[in-house]
Amino acid sequence: MQIYRAGKTPSRPGPADWFSGRVRIDALFNPAAPDRVQGALVTFEPSARTAWHTHPLGQTLIVASGRGRVQREGGPVEEISPGDVVWFAPGEKHWHGASPETAMSHIALQEVKDGKVVDWMEHVTDAQYGA
Repeated sequence: MQIYRAGKTPSRPGPADWFSGRVRIDALFNPAAPDRVQGALVTFEPSARTAWHTHPLGQTLIVASGRGRVQREGGPVEEISPGDVVWFAPGEKHWHGASPETAMSHIALQEVKDGKVVDWMEHVTDAQYGA
């Protein structure tokens, strides 16, 4: 059994290369061989969002609080609320973040493949976000 104590790992700001706006990342657990699942609580201030990105083995988001937005490449911007679960397929280009008026927190779960969990791309424009 392993207990991951809350607060053991300090919160960190979301890097500007990967996010627009104010974002806080709180690691929940990280893989240790042979485990390969990572989990983090990510909090986005209003209008904050990720850059476009993909995950080699997909990603699951569980909305914990607030209101948010998600989009996959070629699809519409979708609103998300607490209790919603969003699945992005492996290699699916997407972004996610808070609504313009309300902060949003979600638990992000993704798996490691060959030492990698994400491929970051270009920032989401205000027009793509729908601001």
